[in-house]
Amino acid sequence: MSESDPLLVVVDGANVVGSVPDGWWRDRRGAAERLRDRLAADGVPGHPGPVEIVLVVEGAARGVDPVPGVRVESAPGSGDDHMVRLVADAGERPVLVVTADRELRRRVVELGAEVAGPRTVRPA
Repeated sequence: MSESDPLLVVVDGANVVGSVPDGWWRDRRGAAERLRDRLAADGVPGHPGPVEIVLVVEGAARGVDPVPGVRVESAPGSGDDHMVRLVADAGERPVLVVTADRELRRRVVELGAEVAGPRTVRPA
């Protein structure tokens, strides 16, 4: 990858959606779609340059469609494992993972990613 590759932002959909008790558990897919739409509209605050946003969904949120500006990947198994694979596959490209999950943060930092909490993309 070259220096011109945009920042890859991997968003832990379940973790970000679950960070605010707004009734998301009644409609997990709908909550993931709202997050996707917010990401498409607002991008990633603090990162105005070109970014590639990947929203990783799992469980009941699988099958959420992508929209322009946000690629959606349904994890075939563990969402955490899928996000770790995305980071590993990015090679030297800069990566930001948005999650509050401590173990996931540890795993992706070991691979060279930066991490940020859910409030980065979802104000409380």
